[in-house]
Amino acid sequence: MTRYAAGMAGVLALAGAVVAGVPAHAQEAIGPACDNRHFLAMQHAFESGSLRGDRPVHVCGRVVAVSRPKHTRSGWHGYFYVDTGAGVSIRIVSDLDRMVAPPWPWVAKGDMADVVGRYYYDSPRSQGIDWTHHGTGRKWGMEGYVAVNGNRYQ
Repeated sequence: MTRYAAGMAGVLALAGAVVAGVPAHAQEAIGPACDNRHFLAMQHAFESGSLRGDRPVHVCGRVVAVSRPKHTRSGWHGYFYVDTGAGVSIRIVSDLDRMVAPPWPWVAKGDMADVVGRYYYDSPRSQGIDWTHHGTGRKWGMEGYVAVNGNRYQ
């Protein structure tokens, strides 16, 4: 689903329409610009227990750390952390098997990153943003991307 389609899904959801293949929680519209304040408020709501389920997010900030890639049951993944402000950094998960990008690492500490993806919150120690690539799935109907210093990888 393109960003336009994802945005339209949000508009249609607000209008009461059901968008086939897109979970209701993924039908929230996210804007074309990052919104770290919205992300931080959402993170706080998860921590307090007043919000549940995965949510679409658009964050940006300086990369504060890059980890080695790991092979999981769903393939190779690259990990890095973005400072979203207020002393909070968030883990970004990139599915290296699905992304059209140079060999890992294509991001370095100090780079500026702009990320659209799915925010998951299992606990304070297990949270992050994944689904940062093109394509959709049975449980997530919105494409994501990572832009590093203006270079977009999807």
